This record gives sequence, C-alpha cells and structure tokens, in this order.
Amino acid sequence: MSKRLKSPYKACIKCKALVEPNVEVCPVCGSKEFTNDWEGLVIVLDVNNSKIAQILGITKPGKYAIKIR
Repeated sequence: MSKRLKSPYKACIKCKALVEPNVEVCPVCGSKEFTNDWEGLVIVLDVNNSKIAQILGITKPGKYAIKIR
C-alpha cells in the first residue's frame, strides 16, 4: 500500500474547488463544507474554451479536484 502525501489544499464538497487550508468560505460557490479526502487535480484557465471544464461542470477559472471521496 502506498503512503499518501498530505495535500496543501482542501476541496469544497459542493463544487470541488481546491482552496488553501485556512479558507473558510469557498470563493467559487460560497459553501463552508470542505474535505481533505480528494483525488486528482485539474486547473482551468479558460472555462469558455475548455472541454474539461464543460465535462466537469466548472464555470469559474481555478484549481479543482477530480474526485471527492
């Protein structure tokens, strides 16, 4: 079994945005619910021209988790 590294980010449970540990309110959706149990990372710069953003339902530029457990 591989040892998981501690991430410098936590993920919003509602929109999957990745934020620093000291953030209390998600800047993307306003949620206050976060988790440290997430996998994968996608960075979206241009939501209007990104197929990945369209598939994942991302509407604002930023860092997002691909999967939340």
